[in-house]
Formats: sequence, C-alpha cells, structure tokens
Amino acid sequence: MRIFNGKKTAEKILLDLKKRISKEKLKPKLAVILVGQDKTSKLYIKLKRRAAKKIGIKLVLYKFKRNVVDEDKSSSPPLRCDARVVEEDKSSSLPFANARVVEEDKSSSLPFANARVKEEKIIQKIKNLNNNSSVHGVIVQLPLPKKFNPNRIIGTINPKKDVDGFRKNSCFSPVLLSAILFSMKRATKIFKKKKIVALVNSKILGETFKLFLKKEGIKIDYILTKKHLSFEIKKVRDKLKRADALVAVLGRPSFIKGDMIKDKAILIDAGITKIGPKKVVGDVDRESVKEKASFLTPVPGGIGPLTVALLLKNTYLAAKNYGKHS
Repeated sequence: MRIFNGKKTAEKILLDLKKRISKEKLKPKLAVILVGQDKTSKLYIKLKRRAAKKIGIKLVLYKFKRNVVDEDKSSSPPLRCDARVVEEDKSSSLPFANARVVEEDKSSSLPFANARVKEEKIIQKIKNLNNNSSVHGVIVQLPLPKKFNPNRIIGTINPKKDVDGFRKNSCFSPVLLSAILFSMKRATKIFKKKKIVALVNSKILGETFKLFLKKEGIKIDYILTKKHLSFEIKKVRDKLKRADALVAVLGRPSFIKGDMIKDKAILIDAGITKIGPKKVVGDVDRESVKEKASFLTPVPGGIGPLTVALLLKNTYLAAKNYGKHS
C-alpha cells in the first residue's frame, strides 16, 4: 500500500509562499469564523494559524458561541455580546508568532431568540469583513451547528475573499477538494472508467465536490451520512465494495474497515478526529486496510497539511490580485 506524503508537498508550497510574500512586501490577512465548540474545527484552526505564522500571513479568529455572537470592533455603534476575538500577539518579536485573546465581553446574559437571529449576526460580521480592505480572505469553519444554513452564510462572503472556494462563483478553487484531487492524481492517472464514491458529512460539501470533479471530467457518487447511525454501515457497504476509489470526509474515527472496501482500492482519507489531548485519527482504519488497499492518504500527514497550504496560497493570491480592489 502506497502512502501519500501530504506534509512534504505542503512544506514545498509554504516555503514558496513565504519567499513570495517577503519579496512582494505583502501583508495578507485571513479572517476565520468559528461557530460552536467543535474539537476538530479547533484543531484545523490551530494548524492554519501555525502555518500562517511561519510564512507571514496574519490570521484573525472570530469565535461565535452557539447562542451568542461576536461583535465587529470596527462597526458603530458596537453590539453587546459574549464573544472572543483572537488576534496576533504584537508583543512578540516574531511576526504573527502567537495568538492571544484580546477581548472577552461577558456582560451580556440575553440569549438570542432563535438560530435565524444568530445567523443574521454572523452574516453581518461577514459583511463587515467584506468591507474591510485590510482583510483579504474570509472563511467559515465547517461544519456549522445544526439549524444554521451554510449555503446562505458562506454565500455572503465576497467571491474575491472566499479563499476556501466553497461559495458559488468563487474566484478560487475549493482547497479541500483541490487537495483531494491532487492526491487522487498521485494514485492514478485514469479516472474515466473507475467508480468513485465519496462519504461526506454535509450536503454542501457533497454537491460542491460533485461539480468540482465534473469540471475535471470525473464522475462521482456521494453518500451523505449522519453520525451515530449504525445501520448506515449496512446501507453503504455494497456501494463501497464496488468503489475503485473511496473518499471519506466524515470525522468518524476508523470507520472504514478492510472488509468494507474493494481489493486494490484507492483510499482518500480527509476525515480527522481528535482523540485526547494529542492524538488524531482519520476515517480509515489504517491497520485494517493495509493489506487490501493500493493507496492511502494518512491521517495525520496527508490531506490536512496540503489543504492548509492551498488555503494560504489562495489568501496570498487574494492579497496580491484583489487587495487593492476589495
């Protein structure tokens, strides 16, 4: 079984970006919106911040609790809230070296009436960031909590700042899907006669993936799964058994076993789950599939670092191409 080294590929991209940002004297800035307390989302953001720091991109994190929201300090008049804005620590001798909490307003005790109200606050935040010329990229960390409309929220992002590439008419290719496609091409050059199945945890991801690969002349079927439903294993087993290539973006640790896949299957593991303070695992049970699969993107070290690198590449391109026009 061949193992894809996404970390090595990502390091090459990041090194090139660092040189370009320094040479072109750019100051790219990425705004990240997090809603809720999802552990995996926090892990992804940590990885993004660490990589951004290395190459000279400033990352600002806006944390929205499930029942309260952040305020935009640039807006007038300010909104009362219970939120935390995370920015760079300017006391450090290294640019963008650390992040710290610079605000936490606990004065508000009034919950919002419903998800619609909270959604409007998030959308207003995005609009403020759209109008902030110092911000070059805006992303919403997925998945969002239930009752939030990801299409509507992400659709608010300015296409020139949608560096994740998820909204319609985005100026950028979707970074996660680009990373998946890159690894697929490392596994095989022939896709037209292969059956490709994707297991995803959100409809927006499944539809975006389907359209993205269609432009590449690649046809896939995606299966939308829900957590904690054991009967789903029986439901999808037949489809998985026939798949020449399987893409998993679930966040369900070691869900894919050796007896669920076809001989010589290509496995693209884009799921990640944090277990304990330090350990992370993917959707594929690596030990179980190692004698049966022909190719695997591991977790950690596979799709994750490559996705982060491509996100920061888009942020650099946004600063370079649209910075003066945003």
